[in-house]
Amino acid sequence: MNILLSIVSLLVLYIILQDAFETIVLPRRVTRRFRLARIYYFMSWNLWSWAAKKIHTESRRENFLSYYGPLSLLILLIIWALGLVFAFALLQGSFGSEMLATTGNVNFGTDFYMSGTTFFTLGLGDVVPRTALARVATVVEAGTGLGFFALVIGYLPVIYQSFSRREVGISMMDAHAGSPPSALELLRRHRRGDVMSELIEHLHDWENWCGEILESHLSYPVLMYYRSQHDRQSWLAALTTILDATALLVIGIDGVPEQAAWFSFAIATHAAVDLGQIFADPDGTTIDRLPPADFAKLQEQLTALGIPLHDEDTAEERLRELRQKYEPYVISLSQRLHMPLPGWFAEIGNIDDWQTSRWGHESKSASV
Repeated sequence: MNILLSIVSLLVLYIILQDAFETIVLPRRVTRRFRLARIYYFMSWNLWSWAAKKIHTESRRENFLSYYGPLSLLILLIIWALGLVFAFALLQGSFGSEMLATTGNVNFGTDFYMSGTTFFTLGLGDVVPRTALARVATVVEAGTGLGFFALVIGYLPVIYQSFSRREVGISMMDAHAGSPPSALELLRRHRRGDVMSELIEHLHDWENWCGEILESHLSYPVLMYYRSQHDRQSWLAALTTILDATALLVIGIDGVPEQAAWFSFAIATHAAVDLGQIFADPDGTTIDRLPPADFAKLQEQLTALGIPLHDEDTAEERLRELRQKYEPYVISLSQRLHMPLPGWFAEIGNIDDWQTSRWGHESKSASV
């Protein structure tokens, strides 16, 4: 029996099983830097995004990036499975490859084949263990394989249920804030329809949506890479629009209680900061999403809508203080994920995604 080889194989088993447990089962974030899943996503995303930069057509580039989330998850599961098969093969090898094979020739290839058929519960019977120790390892591997596949079967539906709930919130924002969404357009549409009171109800809905984003994307980080099903929309753009809009409401707009806006702003900021710190630490990049000239334009348009900001002389400074709480993190996430952030204003002549369906295609001059 090779003691060193046994230790190595058990160490590999421990690392893979711990990584799978922390990724699939453990309902909290893991701050430890050395993790297989963390290293895998860091390296594979850098390679994938580098390849995406070589694609100059925006629609084709976005389509290419959309494959990464689901494909990376499948490859990670394959890596875990192959790693476990290899580790159990090493363990059998450390026991001296005590196998009976119909071919008569036993080597590491036989151990690997035996490990694979055991892990995937094929039970072909052309290779069987001879000693008690080899039989125990075979039974343990069969149980590990069954447990692994049970976790995977339970894991995938949870991922896609979380993705579906996220997309529902993004789709509903389309009519409220445009495509891509913007804070001013959100306020303009509610003001024009004289439904500012309904905005408070939407704040509660977005508060719940941001809470789900925070919980699901921390528990299942792969969701961060899943692109939206709709053009010009993303979970990051929706989150940023909520932050921009609630920041305006917090500094004061007639018809909307500041405290109601504070609740939504707080949970949205919590989501942006936590996700930004874990997945894309701010690198100090200074990008002003609302320079003074744009703020003056924003203030002018809000006044024209009949919803001027409270204490206009200090509004810009108060808004800047709120923006500093979340903008470094959403900017960092945007750069990391190649998801463009929304502006504060709607694009001129822009139409919503719902207006471009084949059942009711509208001209570019159409408006909600």
